[in-house]
Amino acid sequence: MIDLRHAPALGLSLGGGGTLGGAHVGVLQVMHERGIVPDVVVGTSAGALVGAAYAMSIDPYRLEELLLDVRWTDVATVPRRPGMGLLDAEALRASVTELIGGDVLIEDMPMRFAAVATDLISRDVAIIDRGSLIDALRASISVPGIFRPVTLGGRRLADGGLKNNLPIQAALDLGATPVIGVRVAPEWDVPGFSSSAELRALEIRPDVLVLSPVLRGRTWWQTKGLGSVVAAGRAAAEAALPR
Repeated sequence: MIDLRHAPALGLSLGGGGTLGGAHVGVLQVMHERGIVPDVVVGTSAGALVGAAYAMSIDPYRLEELLLDVRWTDVATVPRRPGMGLLDAEALRASVTELIGGDVLIEDMPMRFAAVATDLISRDVAIIDRGSLIDALRASISVPGIFRPVTLGGRRLADGGLKNNLPIQAALDLGATPVIGVRVAPEWDVPGFSSSAELRALEIRPDVLVLSPVLRGRTWWQTKGLGSVVAAGRAAAEAALPR
């Protein structure tokens, strides 16, 4: 068990997995109940969405209420012109604006936060910890073939799951130690991109604790019955986290 009482900078790494990311909400609720507060939150794709809301001080119980009402139209729209992807994540702008009152700079958020995307040209991990929160989230959730890539700072960015679906290394790179990771889906194992072997090496580090909620029988795209997904996150956290 990692020592959370004397953590110099506790990191929370939230993995991608579509609607399975609802399990992150259950983990956050248990962390709140046990007085565990991270200093750094890093998320990939769905983990970035939940992590950003949490880092903006949205109550984890309020997050569950919002999750139970979520629809894919809250993040996706059909673009007017053909392009590299069936959908555009521009609808996310309106949803974030409604939730927190408008776009914010990541560096101005109440808690240190970063979204993880994949640079399609260099095939490297892109850790976005500055600039527009909405643009960072749009990049992090842009699953190739479904969402259009997002251009930020001259880089062509897509879903962080291509390279790093559970961004433990990103949290460590930002100075966090120890790190709690929450995996809701496996690594993608895309040739030329994924680094599952590196992730397995990270998971056995003494300063890393990985929670894996039991989510058998559910797909990434189901929006019904999300209460059970939250409950799975709670069960995993209650079993693994100290009181």
